[in-house]
Amino acid sequence: MSITPPSLDAELAAIAEEFSFFSDWEERYAHLIDLGGRLPRLPEGERTEANRVRGCASQVWLVATATDDAPPRFRLAADSDAHIVRGLIALVLRLYSDRTAQEISQLDPEALFRRVGLSEALSAQRANGLRAMIARIRALAAATAADKSANAG
Repeated sequence: MSITPPSLDAELAAIAEEFSFFSDWEERYAHLIDLGGRLPRLPEGERTEANRVRGCASQVWLVATATDDAPPRFRLAADSDAHIVRGLIALVLRLYSDRTAQEISQLDPEALFRRVGLSEALSAQRANGLRAMIARIRALAAATAADKSANAG
């Protein structure tokens, strides 16, 4: 059974509203750390070199599994050794997990980060790591969708 996430617009609005309650970046960073603290840890067996996201200064691991739906939806799990990065991961998973490859390819994460004001607050290193994680999600979804499509025919 597949979970249908809220629409992207609804999720973007919910995240923007959540961040609007904080008056400064210290509070927003504290909220990111809190979000990361609630993120389930990946089991050690999934913290492998094959699951590591390249381009991140921190250690980041990402696992994607596809449902049997047509088209498949992608369930994502990720983890990091850095508190703020875990919070960023939590936001990315809210946007990308349980979406189809087409939805994943069309989602503009920069829109979220501009909307909540993260674009200006992230260091260049964290922003690059975030882009690397999103590129990896898109690549995994596209490859898995293509493989499922080829095996269906």
